[in-house]
Amino acid sequence: MAAAPPQSPRPATSRLPTGPTFDQELCGLVLDTAPRLFAVVQVCGESLPGADGWIAAWGVADHSGQAHVFSIDGRARMTLTSPDRALRHFAGRPGITARLVWLAQPSAAAVDRTEAA
Repeated sequence: MAAAPPQSPRPATSRLPTGPTFDQELCGLVLDTAPRLFAVVQVCGESLPGADGWIAAWGVADHSGQAHVFSIDGRARMTLTSPDRALRHFAGRPGITARLVWLAQPSAAAVDRTEAA
């Protein structure tokens, strides 16, 4: 008669991952390399009480420092060596200045589209 295999003192259970999951690693990679989004805002009468401002363009700065800028009216698309270079293109008229306004650095990412919404 064959001997029965020894019984394990603990039942077999699946192990839960102890480190980050692959999806979490992907989201971390995305956050680490995400481009920065900014607006180019034109301001009229900046130092006056009735100053006015509007968005003239949106831009994306990538990890290399380059900026890709798109005017609101769709007439201008530029690739520049830095976001600051965009200011030259939008501050040329007398009494009009231009500023960069940065959106906050992304702090969350999701693999599932419904989670990202």
